[in-house]
Amino acid sequence: MFPRLASIAVLPLVCGAIVACGGDGSDEPGVELPEGCEQVAEPQPKQADLRKPRELRPPAQGTAAVVDTSCGSFEIELDTRSSPKTAASFANLVTEGVYDGTAFHRIVPDFVIQAGDPRGDGTGDPGYFVDEPPPGNVAYTRGTVAMAKTEVEPPGRSGSQFFVVVAADAGLPADFALLGEVRSGLDVIERIARLGDPASGQSGAPLAPVVIESIALEGR
Repeated sequence: MFPRLASIAVLPLVCGAIVACGGDGSDEPGVELPEGCEQVAEPQPKQADLRKPRELRPPAQGTAAVVDTSCGSFEIELDTRSSPKTAASFANLVTEGVYDGTAFHRIVPDFVIQAGDPRGDGTGDPGYFVDEPPPGNVAYTRGTVAMAKTEVEPPGRSGSQFFVVVAADAGLPADFALLGEVRSGLDVIERIARLGDPASGQSGAPLAPVVIESIALEGR
């Protein structure tokens, strides 16, 4: 399964499906970056220790998260209708700056790209979690954005780690809280995916750092 921020680090996990598992994040010499990607340094680990707000209000319908990365920008339209708690928590983390200056720590070609860990090693979390089981008819297809968690956590639990599906269909069970859909910038998602090392398997160790410079919320 995909790891959740905080739980990701605490338990000895077997990297697979969608568990939080990080790579070594090293910038291998001689790696040719895809056109549109900038060479950047691996971010320093961040400490996130937030308290869960007493009231999490989802943003207005149609709100998008604009994700600016070292490989370009893409937009996630938040699914506030099907996943109001998940969208509200994500928006809170964006406002708190949890994602700024963090890396895509897991890149698995033809599967998913995963980010949102302040620690950068696949074990971090924001200090709290929310529970919101995904819709029963959810399908994790290309462009779907969902929240990562550990295998031992209940369906729909999330911290700050999220993943974007690159495959036509990731073939995942309906266990991961739905965040939304990539509204624009699928070419950027595919560009990032090209920096996954096929030899690393499900651990998804990136060939070179890809950094989230900032995430901002925008209405239609």
